[in-house]
Parts: sequence; C-alpha cells; structure tokens
Amino acid sequence: MRLEKILPKNSTELLDDIDKLRIPNHVAIIMDGNGRWATKKGLPRSSGHNEGVSVLKEIVKVSKNLGCKVLTVYAFSTANWTRPKKEV
Repeated sequence: MRLEKILPKNSTELLDDIDKLRIPNHVAIIMDGNGRWATKKGLPRSSGHNEGVSVLKEIVKVSKNLGCKVLTVYAFSTANWTRPKKEV
C-alpha cells in the first residue's frame, strides 16, 4: 500500500510541512483490527493481516524518512495464541 492510500488526497503535501526537528525519537504502534476489517469486507481474515503488513511497511519507510529513530510495533498478543493454528 502506498502512502497516498493511507493519507487523504492532497495530504501527502503535509510531509513537506512537517518540522523534522519535532519528530519523536520513539513511536509505538499497536496493530489491532486487521482481521475484523477483512471480515467486514467479506474477505478472509488473512487478507486483513496481509493488508496490515503492507501498511506497516509503508509506515516504516515514512518513519525512517522523517527521522524517527525507534519504531515499536505490537502486533501479536498472548491472547492471539488461542486463535486457529492456521491463523497463528
């Protein structure tokens, strides 16, 4: 997924307006709801997980380009181990 799909139209120009001196050194993300997103769209849960990975890759690129030094991603909780083996 490209940044243009994450941000609303014409807002990629916001990247030019960001004060690079105010970028946090550490950003944490809790990924949640990818499976529910896919289910609501009539897709298999795995499609949601794949889409989440695609978005995360773009976030990593943008974070690096903006100068964020540490990006922590919480993507799998201990509760997820109770899901079907195929999904885990």
